[in-house]
Amino acid sequence: MKHLTIIVPDGQNSLSTVACIVGAYEMFAAANQLWIENGKEALFKVELAGVSEETEFHNGMLAVRSRSTISTVSKTNLILVPSLVNNYQTSSKENDLLTDWIVKQYKHGAEIASMCTGAFMLAAAGLLDGKSCSTHWRVAEKFRNEFPKVSLQQERLITDENGIYTNGGGYSFLNLIIYLIEKYYDRQTAIYCSKIFQVEIDRSSQSAFIIFTGQKLHNDEIVKKAQAYIESKPDEKISVEDLSTRFAVGRRNFDRRFIKATGNTPAEYAQRVKAEWAKKNFENTRKTINEVMYEVGYSDVKAFREMFRKSTGMSPLEYKSKYNKETAPGY
Repeated sequence: MKHLTIIVPDGQNSLSTVACIVGAYEMFAAANQLWIENGKEALFKVELAGVSEETEFHNGMLAVRSRSTISTVSKTNLILVPSLVNNYQTSSKENDLLTDWIVKQYKHGAEIASMCTGAFMLAAAGLLDGKSCSTHWRVAEKFRNEFPKVSLQQERLITDENGIYTNGGGYSFLNLIIYLIEKYYDRQTAIYCSKIFQVEIDRSSQSAFIIFTGQKLHNDEIVKKAQAYIESKPDEKISVEDLSTRFAVGRRNFDRRFIKATGNTPAEYAQRVKAEWAKKNFENTRKTINEVMYEVGYSDVKAFREMFRKSTGMSPLEYKSKYNKETAPGY
């Protein structure tokens, strides 16, 4: 029997941490039970483990009691790291022992999966250097700034690289658990858990859920002014030459500064602004696809569709049908 450790971190004040712990435990328990009912042995012994035997969450509203502490778990096969509080630097100081234990287990062959902002713990330990990872889109800019050696794939729901798995945000951790169940058990067990817990199987993107607000956690004032200018004119086609001239910066230098500050080229940034503007119109108005397309400065339907799909993972019609109740079939 393999051993699965679900981490119970200290210094947390988030109900999402508890949700990750409980959800993962319940889904793996269901997978084990299905195997037992089919005449097989349970695949995993599942244990909760932290630095202490009891950890409080949400200002003491809830407490999680672990049967084990990490000091009693000498070897494990799979480690699940739940969502962490946003102020990770504060909480990480209280979890040095936990981080050291995770690194040691990984070096001895354990695989690790982080849920949502749990990726911050793995990145702080250096386990994600040179690797791809995902985390909640809401903290993507903060993550990139703190861990420049990590290749953050914001649009991806799940990454799988060298025995380390990461996932996007919110309750999409359930999709990660389904993914792991298929990998460790089999496809039929994953389908069973998907149906029992009503979690969509094979989801691969969180793009449709991203609310683009611009990457502003930088100190380049010229780039900030350029961002504000782009955001004020979603209906116009703005060239990089016009921007660099407007802000009296050479074209190459402007490009370089913009990418360094935001992670996007000016053209990519403008497309993301247009896509977000279009999304809000599709969600809140009865405007047609063409009307919205013209309002964000496009006249070619194919080009608009490609830009929108690149940003959201969906076509304009699919997005409008899904998020605008008044225009959905039956209304």
